[in-house]
Amino acid sequence: MTQLLLRCGRVFDGQRVRPEPELDIALRNGRIEWVGAGAADRSEKGAVIEARGLTVLPGLIDAHFHAVSASLDVSAIDRMHPSHRALGAREHLEAALRRGFTTVRDAGGADVGLVRATAEGLIDGPRLLVAGKALSQTGGHGDMRTAESLPLCGCGYSGALSEVVDGADHMRTVVRELLRQGVHHIKLFVSGGVLSPTDPIWMDQFTDEEIRAAVTEAATRRTYVMAHAHTANAVMRCARNGVRSIEHGTLMDRQSADEVAGAGAFVVPTLAIVEALRDAPLGLPPGASEKLSAIGDQAASAIEHCSAAGVKLGFGTDLFGRLRDQQSREFSARGRLQSSVEVLRSATSINAELIGLKDEVGTVMPGAAADLIAVRGDPLADISVLAHPDDNLMLVIRGGRVILNRIQRSSP
Repeated sequence: MTQLLLRCGRVFDGQRVRPEPELDIALRNGRIEWVGAGAADRSEKGAVIEARGLTVLPGLIDAHFHAVSASLDVSAIDRMHPSHRALGAREHLEAALRRGFTTVRDAGGADVGLVRATAEGLIDGPRLLVAGKALSQTGGHGDMRTAESLPLCGCGYSGALSEVVDGADHMRTVVRELLRQGVHHIKLFVSGGVLSPTDPIWMDQFTDEEIRAAVTEAATRRTYVMAHAHTANAVMRCARNGVRSIEHGTLMDRQSADEVAGAGAFVVPTLAIVEALRDAPLGLPPGASEKLSAIGDQAASAIEHCSAAGVKLGFGTDLFGRLRDQQSREFSARGRLQSSVEVLRSATSINAELIGLKDEVGTVMPGAAADLIAVRGDPLADISVLAHPDDNLMLVIRGGRVILNRIQRSSP
């Protein structure tokens, strides 16, 4: 028997708005059982949720999430006890689910323990894909030691979110160990970044041989590498060396966009963090404001280059500390640069393809995971509807289970 019947009006299926004026979506055992117009006798069904007058969409996907990101000061995160970080991650994950994000891909810091805790119900959060610790060269974006820090041994830096790896052989060893532990993907830093203390934004990081070593090892487990890359040159190096998912890409030009498109790679812009930091820069580590200025004005041009080149654009947020509750802000930021349907595809079907879960999540079709949301208004006409979940998000279903319901629910 169908466990839940959702009676819908407007439905965006991850690619388009379905043409039918009214649809029924039947859910059973955590899956979408069928989608069609005209339900059978309601007495043969389970519970019914009336969502006509709302817009129903697949559950949202954030492809650049940091579960373990309690502070803008990464050194403060390093000093937190692991159990303290885990409890903070629980709060962050559960809040994300209640904003409609039913799947998130962590970009460094979350581990398989959080994945298992979510699967066991200890964390009532979204489906979680993790990289473990992100990998950085010495002095790179993931090396959070200040210039004054003296090495006490030859072991390099290993913090809560990242660790230092130098040389292709070392890279192979560390990547193999992460894959043994069960991570879903590998994360590298290939350019400088904002929050790290010693590397300029323009700095190239890791050699081509090191990048290829990570890509090759990931491929042995049928997975991929995601890489932090702001500059056009870093982006081109990623595309040429087999990186599947290029994060940020804020300083891309048309040449780098063409190379990414030719390689069939994805770019995941993260505008919410840039806008939020520019609005409230207090608390940034020394030097970070200048780095932020270097990338902030060009992010819009980078997206325009990607769109013109036909690059597949994902959707991510990259938020830390007090800014984490601004996750939905990414919709309005992207909506100023792209059409609403393009943004919706990025946050659903394109992200699903990116993370290797095409036809499993990010879609409304029989056999897919029963991850659905319903909102007031029409986000295809005005994407900012999704930027205000407290006002507009009416229903969240994750794996067939109702997480949030502000709609009157009835039974047959």
